[in-house]
Order: sequence, then structure tokens, then C-alpha cells
Amino acid sequence: MISAKQFFDAGLALHKHRCPSMPLGLRLGEAALNKLGVSPTGDTVLFALLEIGDDHNGTCVADGIQIITGCTFGKGNIKKLGWGKLGLTLIDKKSQRAVRVTPKAEVVQAGDKSDFVQNYRKKGVPPTQIPEEVSRPLIEKILGAPETALLNVGEVFSTPHQDEPYQWEFFVCARCGEITMDNYGRTRDGSRVCIPCAEGK
Repeated sequence: MISAKQFFDAGLALHKHRCPSMPLGLRLGEAALNKLGVSPTGDTVLFALLEIGDDHNGTCVADGIQIITGCTFGKGNIKKLGWGKLGLTLIDKKSQRAVRVTPKAEVVQAGDKSDFVQNYRKKGVPPTQIPEEVSRPLIEKILGAPETALLNVGEVFSTPHQDEPYQWEFFVCARCGEITMDNYGRTRDGSRVCIPCAEGK
């Protein structure tokens, strides 16, 4: 069984501040991995769909999910769906099985009422400047809570997952001279250019 607590230090090293959302991401990933009966690897056999957007509270879950599942933006086996939600669907491409995990609404609501959020984050205090004695109780609660009190874990379901062909080909942009992957190229005035040059940026 995968344990979120074992990944907390690594998550903190990546995330660089103490907050409840990164550990919540660890717990989401922990539940998904254990439900599927799989372990994280350095390959891309696992694929994560995150329901977060770009500009709302809680997006820090992404760093916890990346650390514990091994699904990273660098490897390209994680995708943000932009729904403004904190759900995770983890897909095991080898077995074509997946599971969706979400935090319970009351857990997120309780976090919103916390000292950490009300008296610090909502008042514009950067998370790196919030005293550890304020963040620690929330983190400990999330890492120590029974899964049934913290998360909704769905049933495993079958899903066909087709990988996009991996891109190896590239070209040199005729305008800026920078390397660009071939499938991102555009043609302007008979020349092969990158997207920013094609759009005049």
C-alpha cells in the first residue's frame, strides 16, 4: 500500500511552502494508486487527469499528485481539465482501468473556514509567510484522517486510453531561429515558423 506520509518531504521540497492542498493532493494520489493496485513508476504507464483550473484556491493539489503518482507535466502524462474542481482521475494505461477520487465537500468547506485561509490567505499573506504553527494542524489532519472521512473514492472502471504519437521531429523557425517541435509549426509567407512568430508575438 502506498502511503501519502512517505511522500510529504518530497512534496514539500517541490512545493516550497506548507499548505493543506499539497498534502491533499498526496492523499488523492494515494487513494487512486491503492484502489487501482498500482505503484508509481518513472515511465508513463499511469496518466492523471486533474480537474483544476489556473486561478483558484486548491490548485496546489497538483504538486502532491505529481510527487506521489509520478505523473508529471515534464513527462506529459498529466493533464489539467480546467473545471475548477479538485478531482483526480488516474488511468492505468496497461490495464485500461481508471478511478476517480475527489475530496469530500465538507472537508474543503472546513478548510476554507480555517485560520490559515481566513486570517492569512484571504488577506493576501503569501503562504511562505504563514507561521508553521498555523499550517501544521491542517496538514496533520489531512495526512492523518481516515480515507473515508476525507475522500470520495469511486469504483474502478474500464477506459480505453490511446497515447498520442510521441513527437521527435523538429525544425528551426525561419524568423526567430529557435528549435520548435514539428507538429507546432506554422507556415507563413512560404516559411516554416513557430506559433509566436506566426502570431506576431
